Amino acid sequence: MTVEQANNISIKYFLSGKDIFSVKEKEGYGMYRSPFRSDAEPSFKVDYRQNLWYDFGTGEGGTMIDLVMKINQCSFAEAMRKLSEQAINPASFSFHGKELSNKGNIRIMKVLPLANNALLGYLAERKINLETAREQCCEVHYKVNDKSYFAVGFTNDAGGYELRNRYFKGCISPKGITTINKSKDTCVVFEGFMDYLSYLTLKNQIHPQADIVVLNSVILLERAVDFLKRYNSVHVCMDNDESGKQALAKIRNVCKNVIDQSEFYKNHKDLNEFLSEKSGIIHEQIKPKFKMKR
Repeated sequence: MTVEQANNISIKYFLSGKDIFSVKEKEGYGMYRSPFRSDAEPSFKVDYRQNLWYDFGTGEGGTMIDLVMKINQCSFAEAMRKLSEQAINPASFSFHGKELSNKGNIRIMKVLPLANNALLGYLAERKINLETAREQCCEVHYKVNDKSYFAVGFTNDAGGYELRNRYFKGCISPKGITTINKSKDTCVVFEGFMDYLSYLTLKNQIHPQADIVVLNSVILLERAVDFLKRYNSVHVCMDNDESGKQALAKIRNVCKNVIDQSEFYKNHKDLNEFLSEKSGIIHEQIKPKFKMKR
């Protein structure tokens, strides 16, 4: 089974095979109780047209493969193996779309320098420095079921893109971490690229002065372990939630000197929320802890 075929498996039918059904049905999507956590109100969205999911409670989302990785807490390779095994039994799930072709998939039409006013406005609302965003991100135009969309794109090491705009948070496979290697002795780890952009904004930097890992999802932490082991100092900027705490603990298990930076935004969900609400006073608070060795 290819990545394309795996991501064409209907998320709706996959969940129904696990006795997970939508609580509310809307045109083109369903709202579920999250399969990952206790969820009193349905906050897990499955977009039937794009065959993508998004958990509003955790801010995570993605493709069919991402869902299997998250549910099973497994690697990309293990998720592909599980999906391939299930494919032997066609009744276990259905494919998204009528056939396994480009139709029904996310297709990249063009990748441009970031310039769209709607996307720049979205980043400005999140207090991101636009010059930094233009250097670190791109503008991805893509189609889903022959409908055109565009989003801020952030590349990963596997050749895929994380996508963000006002209405959508997802990715174009293959999913992967993003690393920036400047051969420094300090590395800073982020859960997502919006926090990475927030960090650069806080530091008044267009380009980072330390090495960087953006996980693009905490479930991809395993892929970053070998990269992180080489550093004398690892600064960790995880979200202030249970998955963020678990990721921090795993990094501490494999790295020598781990510094938890989340104490600086402990009353906020993540670094970007902190930036958005505290942008006027943030530099004095965060500068001492984020001082990097040269």
